[in-house]
Amino acid sequence: MPSIEVRDFRFPLTNVPRDWHARGAAVSAYFDQLSVFFPLGERFFVRSVKHYAPKVAGTPLEKDVAAFCAQEGHHGREHVAYNERLAGFGLPITGLEKNVRFLLGISQRFFSHRRQLAITCALEHFTSVLGEFMLARPEVLEGSDPTMAALWRWHAAEENEHRSVAFDVYRAAGGTWFERCRVMVLVSIFFWGLVLLQQLVFMFKRGILFSVREHWRLFRFSFLDPGALSSLIAPYLTYFRRDFHPAARGGFELIEAWKRSLPAVE
Repeated sequence: MPSIEVRDFRFPLTNVPRDWHARGAAVSAYFDQLSVFFPLGERFFVRSVKHYAPKVAGTPLEKDVAAFCAQEGHHGREHVAYNERLAGFGLPITGLEKNVRFLLGISQRFFSHRRQLAITCALEHFTSVLGEFMLARPEVLEGSDPTMAALWRWHAAEENEHRSVAFDVYRAAGGTWFERCRVMVLVSIFFWGLVLLQQLVFMFKRGILFSVREHWRLFRFSFLDPGALSSLIAPYLTYFRRDFHPAARGGFELIEAWKRSLPAVE
């Protein structure tokens, strides 16, 4: 496993065009609507992991937990700015965030701390698998606005750097295979339901909800292109294996390649 580095990167979004992705408005909307989840989601992740920090005090995992929390804090900050940009285009970010806040609030009110940590593990699996997809296939962001491409690659790389932290803390807290699988099923239903809702809202507000051309572009990106989003189904399903561990996927060379691509700092 590569060490977890805390990078305080900032991305000026003032001059980013509305439809910043090379494949058009619908694919831009797909990435943009994912940003709605992150500010609230990252805070939830940090709280759920921090609750069990005493369990790993004095172990190598203690340092990883601190780095995990710092990385997630920076991600949340950048996605706050990202969402403010989207709100400036007239998108109902506040209303959509209420849905996320409601679901996370329900889990905090009715679920045990360990089950909340299981939710974090499930969502961290989503972000790390999607992140690995973006790092492994440069064509996913090729030709897109360079600032947005850099932001998503940074987020992707760091999600893969710390992808094992919440899972290892969950195991240290006594988490079980059955519990995490059951939670993953619930998380998958609600998460992808919100993704669909937000995608439709974004496309409606953009005026492309009934655009055959944009739906075709999104369909190709999701199912037909080499390395389409549908290729994520197989790595997603590995989560249900009894011997699953996030580090078992490997792919650490992708993080190293991304680090080598960063501008030299003098």
